Amino acid sequence: MTTINQPIDLSKCTVAYLKNLCKLNNIKGCTNKPKQKLLEILTQHQQCANITATSSNSTILNTNKNGAVTNNIKTVGCDENNFNYTFVDLFCGIGGFHHILSKLGCTCVMACDIDKECRNVYSTNFGIIPESDIKKIEIEAIPDFDILCAGFPCQPFSNAGKKQTFNDKRGNLFDIICEITNIKRPKFMFLENVKHILNIDNKKVIKYIMETLKQLGYILQIEMLSPHDYGIPQQRERVYIICVRCDLHNGKQIPLLYNKTTITNLTNFIEPLSRIDSKYMLCGDILNVLNAWDEMIQVFDVGEKISPTILCHEFFREYSDAEFANLPKWKQEYITKNKRIYDKYSHQWNAWYDNHKTLLCKREIYGKLEWQVGTVKENDSIFKYFIQIRQSGIRVKKEKYFPTLVAISQNAIYGKEKRYITPRECANLQSFPSTFVLHANDKHAYKQLGNCINLHNANNIIESTLTMYNTV
Repeated sequence: MTTINQPIDLSKCTVAYLKNLCKLNNIKGCTNKPKQKLLEILTQHQQCANITATSSNSTILNTNKNGAVTNNIKTVGCDENNFNYTFVDLFCGIGGFHHILSKLGCTCVMACDIDKECRNVYSTNFGIIPESDIKKIEIEAIPDFDILCAGFPCQPFSNAGKKQTFNDKRGNLFDIICEITNIKRPKFMFLENVKHILNIDNKKVIKYIMETLKQLGYILQIEMLSPHDYGIPQQRERVYIICVRCDLHNGKQIPLLYNKTTITNLTNFIEPLSRIDSKYMLCGDILNVLNAWDEMIQVFDVGEKISPTILCHEFFREYSDAEFANLPKWKQEYITKNKRIYDKYSHQWNAWYDNHKTLLCKREIYGKLEWQVGTVKENDSIFKYFIQIRQSGIRVKKEKYFPTLVAISQNAIYGKEKRYITPRECANLQSFPSTFVLHANDKHAYKQLGNCINLHNANNIIESTLTMYNTV
């Protein structure tokens, strides 16, 4: 792992770049400013807020204690400029693949993403403005390239989505990858998607993908990786499809360079509480409903099993046999299994529900508790764990590693500090360097990081492949 520190002169950056940098760092009133004024504003902001910036050659910048801009990238793996390939970055998001390949000495000739906010972040960090719509790109006009990267949209295949597979128009974007591949014939392709793509629709989707890529003339190797297997405290299984053009393939399995290891200390990925903005601290109904449930946790005996999901509203609803039979099967099962724990603690449940009923009834999900941390322990508390407010209820997860980052509004709560994890902590979990410029709007930043590849895992795939084929 290497660290490089080189001064970068912002005065050599374009006006458009400087304006975009101001936008990403939430500096207002810069739209019509001339270059000199922009430089003055950015210099002042550097000294006040430790602004981050990037140059047009993919170098990521940061400011040192004196306000001077420096590069401070930590590299996973081989030395700089070890490879010399060109690549296209499809469905590029905020540029996870770009960051890896540029660190490995490769050059991007084209990027593309439909999301305007992702394109802004990509442009700020890499000096390249991605194309907006892959369906409108003339394939013949794309410069020739050696590598195609694509974390093609996972929503059609994800558990968090409706899993419509190729019935979803986004699923058909894979066919556009194939059209580009058929014409441009890259040496390598690195494709990434959710793990469920291997099994959905009776494995028809992955069979279609594999057969299509083989017909195009590529040998495939499929790897399943998760950050938590490599020391990073986030469980995030993802499928990586390595494609090597048949005429280049050496007939050997690509060995991964980085071995699995134990989870790194969780606190290495957490920002100091003294630096956490108060906007991330729990408050209002969310804090109140968690406090309410924590009261009930204190009631349970040590060793008590409180799963499956507790549906506390159902303790106080009555159904006729016909009404009960018309409930969804899963709900019938939960109500039946919950009866034991209600009967055992009925006096406490009744008093607790009477006390908190108004709050619990504000949202249906407030009355649902998914306790996924095993039996109740001595001095247990909901605030000892990670928490997510999901459509299925209040989910409590083990503190060993963070819940999987997602692109929807289910930001993890760090129970020990009664706060949401920050976008920068999400970036840490996705292995981005601290110098990577995130979107200034938290909503966009969370979504972008939830959609992104994990850089360490993807680097393991890419560097391992290029190392084996370095003489190609």
